Amino acid sequence: MTDRPRIVLFAYSEVGCLCLEELLRLGANVAGVFTHDDDPDEEIWFRSVRDIALKNGVPVWAPKKFDEAEIELYRSLGAELVFSFYYRAMIPKKILEAPRLGAYNMHGALLPKYRGRACVNWAVLNGETKTGATLHVMTEKADRGDIVDREAVEIKFTDSAHDVFMKVAEAARKIIARKLPELEAGTAPRVPQNEEEATYFGRRRPEDGRIDWNRSAVEIYNLVRAVTHPFPGAFAYIGGRKYYIWRARPIEGEAKPGEIVSYRPLVVGTGAGLLKILSIQPEGGEEGECLR
Repeated sequence: MTDRPRIVLFAYSEVGCLCLEELLRLGANVAGVFTHDDDPDEEIWFRSVRDIALKNGVPVWAPKKFDEAEIELYRSLGAELVFSFYYRAMIPKKILEAPRLGAYNMHGALLPKYRGRACVNWAVLNGETKTGATLHVMTEKADRGDIVDREAVEIKFTDSAHDVFMKVAEAARKIIARKLPELEAGTAPRVPQNEEEATYFGRRRPEDGRIDWNRSAVEIYNLVRAVTHPFPGAFAYIGGRKYYIWRARPIEGEAKPGEIVSYRPLVVGTGAGLLKILSIQPEGGEEGECLR
């Protein structure tokens, strides 16, 4: 038995895995974990929260929704402190208000910037040079609660969104390691967000990966690296066929947007500069490297 506060997690993805592992490493009293079943239509590139919980003797559930039965199950765990680590559903108000030490969410950006969904993908697409993780108080309005702590990470010009996700996951782990004692004691700081600095970005869908050759080569490159593997990918239609572009590089030069300057290597004109395509895949075909 332990006299440390009982913690209940709502967790998924690699951020959920790393933060759960950190709590266990620190000896936290994790009473239960709620997670999601993997979507068979999604490329699962991250580890399993469920597997980590079960391996460590922590009860785990994956309800599709939270009706009264699920809320009663949660209440039976006696949560005193609640964390959401990349859980994909809104958590009911009845749960947020219940724990005496509060309920906190880990967001994959430096709030109040990049509220909303797909924040890492958007940051890469927008050419940002840094992002990070933010632990904040959960409220009914997503990503609006007081900030407890933030940890910044660098976005290199060569980073893909996956690269940045892994940096953000590690930043989240560091925050948990740094703030758990204060959170368990009920003394963690709470700093209101500056609404004047807030930005919001919505969900991204596969069709949002279509390339507009009127954009600059750098902007198209940022799109490619923002949605390359394990995400759905950037694509264009060439000769009436759909092609996915998985790797590319902006280079100097001029040509009309969408004009193929050369095939070996494959170079295409854009609104400003040229895009050298390094890896391409016809829809229904095999991915292959382009000749450099």
